Amino acid sequence: MTDHQGATTATADPKRAAKEAPKDSGRTDQPVMIDAKDVTKRYGSTLAADRVSFEIRRGEIVGFLGPNGAGKSTVLKTISTWLPPTSGTVEVAGFDVQKDPLAVRQRLGYLPEHNAMYETMRVDRFLRFMGKVRGMSGEHLTKRTNWVVGKCQLEAVLGKRINQCSKGYRQRIGLAASLLHDPQVILLDEPTHGLDPLQVAAFRDFIRELRPNRAILFSSHILAEVMATCERLLIINLGKLLADTTVTELRAVADEKNISLEEAVLEIVRKGGKRT
Repeated sequence: MTDHQGATTATADPKRAAKEAPKDSGRTDQPVMIDAKDVTKRYGSTLAADRVSFEIRRGEIVGFLGPNGAGKSTVLKTISTWLPPTSGTVEVAGFDVQKDPLAVRQRLGYLPEHNAMYETMRVDRFLRFMGKVRGMSGEHLTKRTNWVVGKCQLEAVLGKRINQCSKGYRQRIGLAASLLHDPQVILLDEPTHGLDPLQVAAFRDFIRELRPNRAILFSSHILAEVMATCERLLIINLGKLLADTTVTELRAVADEKNISLEEAVLEIVRKGGKRT
């Protein structure tokens, strides 16, 4: 099906209306927590995001899938207020990212692909510092710090400087910092990069645990990663949103055509056209 910007869902009937929430998500009665409308971003002559539109509701875990350089990080940065869109609008929990950026940041946790941290700070001090930056203090900060340390399994490195930690631990430290203030909306850009298989499995369980009262969008170029965690997929390439589909729908298409899931995604990407 197609919406006003041409995104399709991976179904046998391409003319179905695309703007509706996926029928098997079971969350159509939940409030919209991310509302992107015609988001466009140019870097000089390069069109990194081309009229990208989608909605994500509370209780959804949505995978943002596409090859490297597809535009995933650019869209996430516009949602997180890091980058202003060239045109279009984004609202997070009802707040416009350009008109009310501070209100958006209070409600949003963001783990960027290249997470900048204070390398020489001890992990425990870094987390408390990040909590204080967000206005947290006292018993509340202590409880939230203890919670993220436990959930992200950081006990073994609390006394180490960040630059003494492995890549996998550094990724978990960044995730912990993004969750300290208990955000309603969570953006994760390649969140399992650097994690070993056991850590990836634990991450998936953790994300599912976070889902009930939050909207979660995480990007990856690995299909298996999003298929294992998400009910719904946004597929992007060359800055264009090509599909807004459910895992169930994608599997049905693959079965109908007797192809693999990877081939079904590649078909969508290949039909996406050229960058303009």
